[in-house]
Amino acid sequence: MVDDEPDVRDLIVRWLRRDGHDVLASDSAAAALVAVERHGMPDVALLDVAMPGMDGIELLIELRRREPQLAAMFVSALWTPADMNRIRETGAAHLAKPFTVAVLGHAVRRLVRA
Repeated sequence: MVDDEPDVRDLIVRWLRRDGHDVLASDSAAAALVAVERHGMPDVALLDVAMPGMDGIELLIELRRREPQLAAMFVSALWTPADMNRIRETGAAHLAKPFTVAVLGHAVRRLVRA
């Protein structure tokens, strides 16, 4: 889970852990890349789009250079038409904030099974 907003990141991490998922959280793309080097590639990447520095879309492109089949979903409140075009190009799922625990859980379970 990569999100620069600590309250949102922590809430999503708690929800996912309560749903039985092992979760690593990062506050930036740079920190996420370090986590991948230390812990390996995740099964699923949940990424905010709008972050300082490297955004979530750029991060996914970099992660997929390393693991082309990485399942991913963008979770973001900020969407521009340009962002939506870039997201569609990645083939990743997307979930607009705010969302419920049930919606997040269903979306992640679908990605894990894919």
